Amino acid sequence: MRVGILGSGLMGGKLGTLFAHAGHEVVFSYARSKEKLNKLARDARGNARAGTPSDAAQDADLVLLAVHWSRIDDVLKQAGDLSGKVIVSCSLPMNADNTELVVAHASSGAEELAKMIPKARVVSAFNTVPSEVLFGVYAARRKVSRPSLVYCGDDKRGNAVAVTLIRDVGFDPVDAGPLRIARYTEPFALLVAQLAYERKGGPEVAYRFERFGK
Repeated sequence: MRVGILGSGLMGGKLGTLFAHAGHEVVFSYARSKEKLNKLARDARGNARAGTPSDAAQDADLVLLAVHWSRIDDVLKQAGDLSGKVIVSCSLPMNADNTELVVAHASSGAEELAKMIPKARVVSAFNTVPSEVLFGVYAARRKVSRPSLVYCGDDKRGNAVAVTLIRDVGFDPVDAGPLRIARYTEPFALLVAQLAYERKGGPEVAYRFERFGK
């Protein structure tokens, strides 16, 4: 598949790299510098390149949205028309200083994104696992027992695409239900982040929550 990365920071950069390793065509975009995008593309090897958000979205089979909530409007404007696109969102609707969710309980960031692009196929995935464990999971992907990772969405095609990517990265996909379930997975993802970055044990502590008893 052709995957456009909107937001090539920690999560977007690592997932884009793994998608390229899995054989997908990847376009990295929206980072602090063009040099960083070029380095990501070089390091990812395979069929990866750097581009603008518009380049990433054009002809993409899916778009990975991995930007801070404060930059959603800007990156969507630069990406152009995303109608009909599968958008896999791992972005949490955080405030400017990353201390709390600005959309929670009655809605979710994923649902608000779907309202912004009403004809897009939005799926919420990849935000409930620390980015630090992704390469390790991918390296161990051929093991019989795989860690689980939840996703949710209303569109069958979008969900199918998310399932493919989740498996390609090395996880066992778990369907959590319709997109409104992101109201519960997003606060859970915030808990995972707090465990990963604020408690002794770091990402490995949070990572255990993704194993679902395996």
